[in-house]
Amino acid sequence: MATSAAAHSSEGGLVLLLPTGYFILAGVLAVAATFLILALAPAAPMRMLHENRLWLGPLPGFSSVVPSLLSFALLAFMVTCGFFGSVDPAHNPLPAFVWTVFWVCLVFAHGVAGRLWSFVNPWTGPLAVVRSLSKDRAIEGRFTLPARLGYAIAILQFSAFAWFELVYLYPEDPRRLAMAVSAYWLVNALGFFLFGARQWGGRAEPFGIFFDLIGRLAPFGWERRAGRLRLYFAWPGLQLVRRDAMSPSGVLFVLLTLSTVSFDGLSSTFVWLTAIGVNPLEFPGRSEVTLSSSFGLIVTFLALAPAYFGSIALGCLAAGERRFGEVAGRLIFSILPISLGFQAAHYLTLAMVGLQDFIVAASDPFHRGWDLFGVSDYQVSTSFLNVYSTVRMIFVAQTLAVTLGHVVAVILAHALLDAIARDRRKTLLIETPFALLMIAYTGFGLWLLSTARI
Repeated sequence: MATSAAAHSSEGGLVLLLPTGYFILAGVLAVAATFLILALAPAAPMRMLHENRLWLGPLPGFSSVVPSLLSFALLAFMVTCGFFGSVDPAHNPLPAFVWTVFWVCLVFAHGVAGRLWSFVNPWTGPLAVVRSLSKDRAIEGRFTLPARLGYAIAILQFSAFAWFELVYLYPEDPRRLAMAVSAYWLVNALGFFLFGARQWGGRAEPFGIFFDLIGRLAPFGWERRAGRLRLYFAWPGLQLVRRDAMSPSGVLFVLLTLSTVSFDGLSSTFVWLTAIGVNPLEFPGRSEVTLSSSFGLIVTFLALAPAYFGSIALGCLAAGERRFGEVAGRLIFSILPISLGFQAAHYLTLAMVGLQDFIVAASDPFHRGWDLFGVSDYQVSTSFLNVYSTVRMIFVAQTLAVTLGHVVAVILAHALLDAIARDRRKTLLIETPFALLMIAYTGFGLWLLSTARI
């Protein structure tokens, strides 16, 4: 006789019960509809959208030195916890601080609140203290970073970070992570000291570059008017429309930030694991896929870069536009909403769990029985990943993040091209191949969320 059975489910299993095909179709159609509306709508309202802002009021004036010193102190404390705290990543605050607070939550904060990194980066404060203690106030920035290097140093550093996060065997090991963070801070501190914040921070330190670009995408920003800082609200990307075109290496850097998070999602799918000869139901661990993951990280970038440049070249050819470099260097800013949308969707559940891990671990940072935040009896919960209703809500939020990122990207791309061409027909001819790429990438991003994965 048949009887009831009890079974344990997971987020992925519940997602497969959703009508994910309709979600993908709706996202793709939303992006396509946005492009068609822009093609038919008058140019003047679109220009006004990226030219006007709502002033909200003055901001108190303060130096960036103090928040930078506090940021450095927090980082130093977390690294100390990594060296001297528990060897168990679950009981050490450093792994959750790096992979959740820094790489997930801080990116989200920049996407909403603007260019926060100019205040909280952990180098400008300590260097300002060194400068104040030195008799020579021009002690830093005495060398010139060769212009021909472009963003090559930033590309190399971000590639190393992505490999450490996605391929390295022990990315959450507190001791190894503390050594990696310390080495990164010291190398870039030397760069800031030798070449100055404008050169090194603008072309070599990857997180400063990435956070600055994401911050310029945010709807909130500030500007100095009549000698005072004033807060404003504007359509996302207003600051990017006014920015100069990026160099070819800068374009490659932005594409790298998107390709790495894309591979992060792809690397855990059944499709990828089957393609590299791994049984998804018997995943052997990172040690068995180190080479294939390294290869995949490179191939994902090598697939995205030609797709981007190819779509721009095709559009320029159709429109008779000879300024290919300028078009590619400006249109790359429209990739940033997609990158932010991917980041939000892909790391949403990680943030929901990781923040709990961080609070619990930070309450006893050295694993000595402390309870600084009164959470000793708190159990980190992942139950929302095993309930159909909450998994559905999470998947809807992830779908919206990817879709809205692409919708904003299409609108921003239209504004960027209009600022170059100032010709409706030419703008549409250049934009069409790129819009088709965006539509395809929307489908790819939503497929990553909905397909079977480990």
